[in-house]
Amino acid sequence: MEGHGRRITTLLCIHIVLLHLVGDTVAKVPATIVFGDSSVDAGNNNFIPTIARSNFQPYGRDFEGGKATGRFCNGRIPTDFISEAFGLKPYVPAYLDPRYNISDFASGVTFASAATGYDNATSDVLSVIPLWKQLEYYKGYQKNLSAYLGENKAKETITDALHLISLGTNDFLENYYTMPGRASQFTPEQYQTFLAGIAENFIRRLYDLGARKISLGGLPPMGCLPLERTTNIAGGNECVARFNNIALEFNDKLKNLTTKLNQELSGIKLVFSNPYYIMLSIIKKPELYGFESTSVACCATGMFEMGYACSRGQMFSCTDATKYVFWDSFHPTEKTNSIVAKYMVLRVLYQFLQ
Repeated sequence: MEGHGRRITTLLCIHIVLLHLVGDTVAKVPATIVFGDSSVDAGNNNFIPTIARSNFQPYGRDFEGGKATGRFCNGRIPTDFISEAFGLKPYVPAYLDPRYNISDFASGVTFASAATGYDNATSDVLSVIPLWKQLEYYKGYQKNLSAYLGENKAKETITDALHLISLGTNDFLENYYTMPGRASQFTPEQYQTFLAGIAENFIRRLYDLGARKISLGGLPPMGCLPLERTTNIAGGNECVARFNNIALEFNDKLKNLTTKLNQELSGIKLVFSNPYYIMLSIIKKPELYGFESTSVACCATGMFEMGYACSRGQMFSCTDATKYVFWDSFHPTEKTNSIVAKYMVLRVLYQFLQ
């Protein structure tokens, strides 16, 4: 109950700050609509033929009811916290989950798929949902929303909804630096430009479909993920500098892209949500945030961003995930997600309530 109390206090603080910043406009965001990879997948991969799943224990052990939902976490993911901070539901449901329908999705939905990327070749690695397919789902969602709310109300909802995009890590770690193909076609810098071009086209498509409030997420310090540190034996299991540098370079391209599109697309409000520095701060100074372990994950590690990153059952899991920055070899714990989400809301996303 102590942790629950802290959560309520944190949420109240966020609401108070938001109300102070924007007055009585909290209802200006009627829904959160999410695209991306496992950082924001709430279980879509449970319903497609892929091994990139996390619908078993110990995943979800700290989620409501202790249920493994398909989130790659012990509990909630950043978009769940963002939704709640905006006065919406405390979780964003997965579009392919048959337990939900358009009445649930009207205030929030995620089309995200673990192990996907901007590059179609990345989604092919583990046969997951590519970004173009997520956009097709979004089109179908808009039709269902129009039937449910009426055409005018649905258009208004899409215009005011917060569209969140979070992916890119897999393009580098699970594709470019792991699989043959892209590395023979592109230099690292060229590949970044290639991916940024896909991101630009995707945002333009969202804009054409009526989206006006969009958050483009950046990459974390991916060289500090436990998997990369574990395999960096020569470097004393420290963060892998070249991967962190790639993240910084790519984030610069995404930041420049937001500036460009804000100038070119009338009426758009596009922001760059950069998790790099808050994550690096947590990793470098864990004690400031109440963590004890940053280099080792709470549960057993694996080679890919998939369910096997944690062994089934509790045998190899830590007892208290709140002491760990990372839940598995690729993904943060619920506590880390809550800190990053709070940071993004107060530093960046509050703009969508003005």
